[in-house]
Amino acid sequence: MTHRLLNAFGGTRRRLAIATFAACAALCAGNAAAADAPYATKAVKLLTNFPAGGPIDILARALADALQKDLKQPFIVDNRPGAGGNIGADLVAKSPADGYTVLLGIDTTFTINPHLYASMPFAAKDLKPLMIFSSSGLSFGVASNVKAKTLPEFIAQAKAEPATFSSAGNGSPGHIAAEIFASETGAKITHVPYKGNAPAVLALMGNEVQAGILATPGLLPQVQSGKLRALAVTGKQRSPLLPQVPTVGELGLKDLEFEVLYIAMVPAATPEPVMQTLRQSLQKAMALPELKSRLASLDMVPLGETGAVASEHLAASQARYGRIVKATGMKVD
Repeated sequence: MTHRLLNAFGGTRRRLAIATFAACAALCAGNAAAADAPYATKAVKLLTNFPAGGPIDILARALADALQKDLKQPFIVDNRPGAGGNIGADLVAKSPADGYTVLLGIDTTFTINPHLYASMPFAAKDLKPLMIFSSSGLSFGVASNVKAKTLPEFIAQAKAEPATFSSAGNGSPGHIAAEIFASETGAKITHVPYKGNAPAVLALMGNEVQAGILATPGLLPQVQSGKLRALAVTGKQRSPLLPQVPTVGELGLKDLEFEVLYIAMVPAATPEPVMQTLRQSLQKAMALPELKSRLASLDMVPLGETGAVASEHLAASQARYGRIVKATGMKVD
């Protein structure tokens, strides 16, 4: 009797082991099949972590149209702004790593925010760059009632009396550019953050502030109409939108050079074959005449950096901005 019970118990254990092994094998096969599945077979979300209407949103919508035509699936732009881009980036970092949620943003979320925020909702290792599309400088604009007609004149004025600077928000490119300006020239500034580039430009036009280092397309109509003056651009080359305006380098102020990087990121565990498909489609999009025209209208210089080159570019920017944040005491209010 005892012998028969032991045999029965042993048989049950063997059947359980076989069933468990079969289930594991099926799960592994399913995961392998998912990894090998063709991409894309459903809609892809292009999540931007800044408000609608800004440069990254305009770029995202142009890219969505091109990617949709190439990969034959819907590419849907989803704006999730807030906390200097941290909210949207965190959503993507915690999304499934399958290539169906892609972040389109700017580098400051990854190069400046880690130095500004006491804690970040995601870690750098949670995301990896798919491509750095382009870069753009900013324009140094002043209100019409400012007496200085050149950047050196404005620097002298701001050394004698503090100048007010608008920006698109705490931790924004314009914020750190203003801090670089103060740190490198000895000018005294008071930073006034606004909720976006457009309100920051309106503040300049309304003489609420004296200056702002802002996205060129947003300043362009007001500069052309004479309502604002552009004293310099922060890029290494003159902006095609403002060809008459000198670069900071031309004025002997190369330490004021500053660029914004427009970048796509995906969850770090995204399979390389999926990333490769996305990269190839993005490269095709970047080669389209209409995309090149769109970039030019946004004052963006095409880069198309991927892999180690993109990672190294971001690392170098993060190191530079870390030194600036520490030296200036820059913080998020």
